[in-house]
Amino acid sequence: MQGLGTVHSAKRANIIQITDFHAPELDVYARLTEGQLLNRHEPEKGMFIAESPRVIERALDYGCIPVSVLIETRQIETQGKDIIARCGEIPVYTAEFDVLTQLTGFQLTRGMLCAMHRPAPKTVTEICAGARRIAVLENVVNPTNVGAIFRSAAALGIDGVLLTPACSNPLYRRAIRVSMGTVFQIPWAFLSEEHGIGALHALGFKTVAMALKEDSLRIDAPQLMQEDRLAIVLGTEGDGLAAETIAACDYTVRIPMTLGVDSLNVAAASAVAFWQLGTASRNS
Repeated sequence: MQGLGTVHSAKRANIIQITDFHAPELDVYARLTEGQLLNRHEPEKGMFIAESPRVIERALDYGCIPVSVLIETRQIETQGKDIIARCGEIPVYTAEFDVLTQLTGFQLTRGMLCAMHRPAPKTVTEICAGARRIAVLENVVNPTNVGAIFRSAAALGIDGVLLTPACSNPLYRRAIRVSMGTVFQIPWAFLSEEHGIGALHALGFKTVAMALKEDSLRIDAPQLMQEDRLAIVLGTEGDGLAAETIAACDYTVRIPMTLGVDSLNVAAASAVAFWQLGTASRNS
């Protein structure tokens, strides 16, 4: 194999047929880990991978800058056509579906990936400005759960998401895919050491700790619905919220269970909480 061969075309000068799995241009899709893409030492050079046409469209709508595209050949003139047109003069690497599966190690969702520069991070103050309902994730490490929480947040009227530093990054490929690209629609930021529950209080929020405690309120308690601004705090899978986090919150709230079930997965619990606690915000 000689390398990457350019397919010359008046319409698509940058469509490049893959002929070498080991070409360095493909490292971003085949060999770089999520940590390497994140590039913690030089975050301004960080990238992420968006998967599927709809997710890529949402990232482009948000303003993310594409670096290159990896696409199944048959999708170039179908689902990928408009996206390629929006991406400008970037490389578009292509091969048949089975070749791309061998390259990436998984089957591409609708045959398309796009490497993009990470957008500039937002601040906690930016996320909270004008928001009435926000979610706060404490040490949620599973990217599938993070993605599912974002999707529920987008569907159920949550204005923003804040994450502690130990959370899975919302721009990990699996989190983006599970969220269906809503990580580009719901504004989010990472909390720093100085921005804890106290900072949310200073920004005008009452805080709701989702926790299974005997003295907790039911999630449909009337006083919760009367609060103008609420921060819904959700904990890590298994252990839940830290005791000091619960103590710092204004309310401790539980979802009533039946048939001896003691808890819900954090993503499922978030959907219930967002629906119930976001009602006042949606109806005003």
